[in-house]
Amino acid sequence: MQEAIERAVENVRSGRGGPFGAVVVKDGRIIASAANSVTTTNDPTAHAEVLAIREACRVLGAFQIAGCELYTSCEPCPMCLGAIYWARPDHVYFAATAADAAEAGFDDSFIYDELKLPHHERKIPLEPMMREAGLAPFREWTNKNDRVNY
Repeated sequence: MQEAIERAVENVRSGRGGPFGAVVVKDGRIIASAANSVTTTNDPTAHAEVLAIREACRVLGAFQIAGCELYTSCEPCPMCLGAIYWARPDHVYFAATAADAAEAGFDDSFIYDELKLPHHERKIPLEPMMREAGLAPFREWTNKNDRVNY
């Protein structure tokens, strides 16, 4: 955890990004680490947890980080939480809370509020279209004998 926090602090001090750091640990050793780089890469998905997961997957040669632990300097946002669940680490540890992040100007509670609303009532409306055509890829997937389930 100390390494994740140090990454976050150094990221702020260096001007490279926001106050978030994350590390992935396997068998007691760090195999990946990252810090938030949203503003330096112009990538809204470049959160520390996502970047650390990507690097760990590269190191492991796998699309999941089962058998690993994720340490993050702050409670994961909804996007990172989704990435964490897809990556399937064994455990996640966090230091600061979402409330702490909100006090510093990183409030993601509105996303949780939005998810409770019907698609058409959200600030960014989601509108379904072409559902029948959209089912074609799933039919192909279901019929594929050599698919890799995840």
